[in-house]
Amino acid sequence: MKVIGRDAEKEALSLCLRSNKPEFLAVYGRRRVGKTFLIREYCSKHIVFSVSGSVNTPMKQQLNNFKEALEEYSGKGIEPVKDWFEAFRLLKQYLRGLAGKAKKAVFIDELPWLATQKSGFLAALDHFWNTYASAREDLLLIICGSATSWIIDNVINDRGGLHNRVTKQMWIEPFSLGECEAFYKNNGIELNRNQIAELYMVFGGIPYYMNYVEKGMSPEQIVDRMLFDKNAPLKNEFENLYAALFKNANHHLRIIESLGKSQSGMMQKELWDDMGVLPGGSLVKALNELELCGFVRRYREFTKKKSGQYYQVIDFFTVFYLKHLKNRAGQDINYWQNQSGSGSRNAWKGFAFERLCAAHIKQIKQKLGIAGVTTEISAWRSKYSTPGVQIDLVISRNDSIINLCEMKYTGKPFKLDAAYDSALMQKRETFREETATKKALHVTMATSNGLAAGSYLGTVQAQVDLDDLFR
Repeated sequence: MKVIGRDAEKEALSLCLRSNKPEFLAVYGRRRVGKTFLIREYCSKHIVFSVSGSVNTPMKQQLNNFKEALEEYSGKGIEPVKDWFEAFRLLKQYLRGLAGKAKKAVFIDELPWLATQKSGFLAALDHFWNTYASAREDLLLIICGSATSWIIDNVINDRGGLHNRVTKQMWIEPFSLGECEAFYKNNGIELNRNQIAELYMVFGGIPYYMNYVEKGMSPEQIVDRMLFDKNAPLKNEFENLYAALFKNANHHLRIIESLGKSQSGMMQKELWDDMGVLPGGSLVKALNELELCGFVRRYREFTKKKSGQYYQVIDFFTVFYLKHLKNRAGQDINYWQNQSGSGSRNAWKGFAFERLCAAHIKQIKQKLGIAGVTTEISAWRSKYSTPGVQIDLVISRNDSIINLCEMKYTGKPFKLDAAYDSALMQKRETFREETATKKALHVTMATSNGLAAGSYLGTVQAQVDLDDLFR
């Protein structure tokens, strides 16, 4: 099968495969994002051994799975394996018998499920790398896992035997809009860019979810079939998603549900107050794990460098579940089609489009002609104005310009009249006065369908539309 997009990742893998030294590559990213598919497809000609951990599976069965995989690749029968040191000894024995100078990839998938407590797996992996693999110029060891925080804590930042052993690391992000478009075209699915964006605002750029999209259906039909139908393939995805990533997901789910109440996010104190708890080590750890795993983002308030950090749920599927699916599954199999044109759906689109823009900062910078300019991304809330003023996307640039981004999702080109322009001017001047910035302020309109002909553009300095996010 063809690997869609992932140009940077494919180039990084290519460098590992061409390297004339041993490589230890750690691959991580959100569950369902396509890590395994990328590795198996792109490195298929080089993989000489592959095994995957299984969730909530006893060590004895995991060892047996390893043994069976080694039997399959080696073509030889193997006696039962008693522990992980024995498993890796047999792997070394097999690898020594492989001829040729071409790179040989050993792929260990879902490593956190193998390295259970007291299993000894990490110690055995450490021994395998330090005593054997690190001396094999033709070897590429690839470890992979969806529990990103676990990979970072226990492998990349390990202070024991694996300290500084990883030679390369790769964070696999969700598809961009442009990659989603290429994916659908490759699968013969005809959708226009507005429709692709609407599906993205529900499912994000997650290839696993996109594989369920069928030809000849509208976005509304697709959402109903995948989430609200009696046999919906993703009806239990929310619970499975977090349970598979975190050993005890209760803290994580409580944090997600509290943060999900606020579109723009909460400060830590606001979060703990909403949960009705006192902050503790386990809660802070869970919050950090959610951030590392790509479900939550941390961003700062523009006027504060260290304090004033907000946490916001950015996983599109999670946000949609909390807003529309949590208490409605099984009640109306045509729920999303019946919501067409409703006020709640239109409001959701507005907030989801803001997240869509935040997920495509690279493309926005490209449209603004500042792809190579160092920037800081933040948000800002007025402390004094009445009514309150808020800017959800502030791009502060090293070239002494700040883009204040106003994001609007509409079904047709947005009509910007003199009154709205005046409101934008007032927002800009309020920002200038309260922040005391000396930088030039460029009001930037990001819209789903562009600006209507005849729009009043007195204050607007730059425009970004949906097509720009597909670049």
